[in-house]
Amino acid sequence: MLDRLEALEAEYSQVLTRLSDPTLSKDPNELRALSRRHKELETVVRKMHELKSAQSDVAIARELASEAVGTERELGRDEQSAAEARVVALETELRDLLMPRDPHDGRNVIVEIRGAEGGEEANLFAKDLFDMYQRYADRRGWRPEVLDLRESELGGVGGVTFLVKGEDAWQRLHQEAGTHRVQRIPVTESQGRVHTSSATVNVLPEADEVEVEIEPGDIRIDVYRSTGPGGQSVNTTDSAVRITHLPTGLVVAMQDEKSQIQNRAAALKVLRARLYELELQKNAAALAQERRAQVGGGGRSEKIRTYNFKDNRVTDHRIGLTLKKLDRILTGDLDELVDALLADERGRQLLEG
Repeated sequence: MLDRLEALEAEYSQVLTRLSDPTLSKDPNELRALSRRHKELETVVRKMHELKSAQSDVAIARELASEAVGTERELGRDEQSAAEARVVALETELRDLLMPRDPHDGRNVIVEIRGAEGGEEANLFAKDLFDMYQRYADRRGWRPEVLDLRESELGGVGGVTFLVKGEDAWQRLHQEAGTHRVQRIPVTESQGRVHTSSATVNVLPEADEVEVEIEPGDIRIDVYRSTGPGGQSVNTTDSAVRITHLPTGLVVAMQDEKSQIQNRAAALKVLRARLYELELQKNAAALAQERRAQVGGGGRSEKIRTYNFKDNRVTDHRIGLTLKKLDRILTGDLDELVDALLADERGRQLLEG
């Protein structure tokens, strides 16, 4: 580990030198990549210096303890033990930092939620999930921004797309992607029977403009009047925007903002994220398979998590974790679930190499 740390420290010095070069401003791609790498390396180098300091403290404490007598020797041994424990803790932190990093860490994320199987009950559940993630974002100090929201007849969500701005947003949200299943008595159920419905969640890393260039000739932009539940027009101007990416056939529609300009900007942001993901899929077969498996067909049998209202229970089927705290989870108390998923992910990474 020491050899690798020294190599990273040398790379850190090289990155600092390159960042100080005034000609770098002419290459936004390299500037962005170097800035991200600087941030990653800075954490490792700072922790490495802390480790060297702690190791020095151990040597000093050991020497003092060997020379001391009586109660001073006992105090010296206590200081030595504390310093040694600090070294072990720092070594563990450094090993974690040296684990392969997700290339999307540090990015903002775009979350898309859709009602799937279950009719209007699925849309109501999609609204519950949307509220849950909004509250979780507030707890984490992230900045959520709704890009598009289509309400359904009974106040649910037929579809919602929102941006989450936060340093650790991707790290803590990327495993939310998939089919979420709900078991409860719908408001539309007159016989009091429990129904099973589902909603899909997709999580995309936000792409920078310099990473995904969209040529004007590659898109068709259509404008129309935005509509609400039941199809009624909600304004009298053509403010809704639909963008079709001709080379890929991808279509993004936005109508939440009253301004055509705002809806166009939001649609381009989502289109850029989808194109970025598509490019990643082309370059990595394993990632493509993982992304295709994220949502599947939205069927109830493809669920990653079940929310059972009768038993106040949430079960994540990927790690076999069940929590009897559905009421708290719906208020945004997701950290226990997310931490367990991250721990499982880290464990698998350790096993793989």
